[in-house]
Amino acid sequence: MGKLNIVLVCSAGMSTSLLVSKMKKAAEDSGVDVSIEAIASSVAVEQLADTPADVLLLGPQVRFLEKDYKNRFTDIKVDMISPMDYGTMNGEAVLSQALKLAN
Repeated sequence: MGKLNIVLVCSAGMSTSLLVSKMKKAAEDSGVDVSIEAIASSVAVEQLADTPADVLLLGPQVRFLEKDYKNRFTDIKVDMISPMDYGTMNGEAVLSQALKLAN
């Protein structure tokens, strides 16, 4: 598998950007080749049309979008970030979740 593209969706993209940097650090530490970015739910649909993603993780504050995104993006693995991992900004756990989804 080539580079894995992981996209995190949340309401504004602020707190998720901290999680993204922790995930990038965890990926770097374990030698995993990933691209990780956070986008706001308001622009997610149009941005995902142009940006190929392998895994789409939704922050707890946008859990109501899960069903819609699973129906809309059938070629992307969609899942919720655990509120516990999100709350503690556990980049390692969220990266691990994304890698499991991708396989």
